[in-house]
Amino acid sequence: MGTKGLLLAIVMLLGWPAADADRHRYVSAGGVLLVEEHIRIPGPGRRYTLAATILRPQGPGPFGAIVLNHGVPLTAQARQRESAELLMPAAEVFAERGYAVVMPLRRGFGATGGWFAEDAGSCLNPDYLRGEAAAADDIMAAYDFARRLPYVDGARMILAGQSAGGVAALFAAGMRAPEGLVAVLAFAAGRGGDPVRHPGVPCALEPLARVFADLGRQVKVPVLFHYAANDLFFNARTSQLWFERFNAAGARAQYILQPPFSDNGHYIFGSGSGARYWVPAVERFLRKYAVPFGEVVPRTEA
Repeated sequence: MGTKGLLLAIVMLLGWPAADADRHRYVSAGGVLLVEEHIRIPGPGRRYTLAATILRPQGPGPFGAIVLNHGVPLTAQARQRESAELLMPAAEVFAERGYAVVMPLRRGFGATGGWFAEDAGSCLNPDYLRGEAAAADDIMAAYDFARRLPYVDGARMILAGQSAGGVAALFAAGMRAPEGLVAVLAFAAGRGGDPVRHPGVPCALEPLARVFADLGRQVKVPVLFHYAANDLFFNARTSQLWFERFNAAGARAQYILQPPFSDNGHYIFGSGSGARYWVPAVERFLRKYAVPFGEVVPRTEA
């Protein structure tokens, strides 16, 4: 057996995820040297693996970790094209401030492939609990993996997500009560939106509102809800309703409605130009709850 085969055998024996390629080091837009890794993470029961990307500062840490979760495109073809690259501008922001960012692709998306497990069914009678439970299974696989990384501080974990990924992050936080979790960041969180057929008003609004109400009783850490006023998936009236249902049970939550952004504020979080709007809100929120969120320290050459 050659050296490469021996290393692979050791990886499989110990249950470590194998990297798809060598680590990539590059300087971010903020001038910080970051490390990017592409890996496969074992799913629940090791029945499948999840493709994931890690973006982190260089060095031994320990760093806090953010499990950052993507949304759900409207078509099967778009789900097949899902990639961590779509959230990379936001991941850079977190990595520049001292966090290891783990971005898993859930079942039915991108390089993970397989069955679209979190499909809630028809808007006439959606089963959101089943769909969110499936998404949470994959999120928790990535979360548990992240906590075991040698450069991660397992007592400083954040769940974050955009759109449907924000709802899935909330569900994982509430129904799984992960150890080490300190906050949830939910950007444009929701399900059932269609900016073409019914802009701003999602289908099955009330069934999802009941899910938010249940989660408000379950989530024990602070939550930031961040939306833009011109979100064509979930308008301000809708997002405020969901937040109010969540907050009614006494949750520690904050709602921010950002002024309009570009043509569709739903995408403010994933846009490189949107960071200057949402980063100050995140800084204030995390500071309020004493969660470290460092300033960018540009790389200096020796």
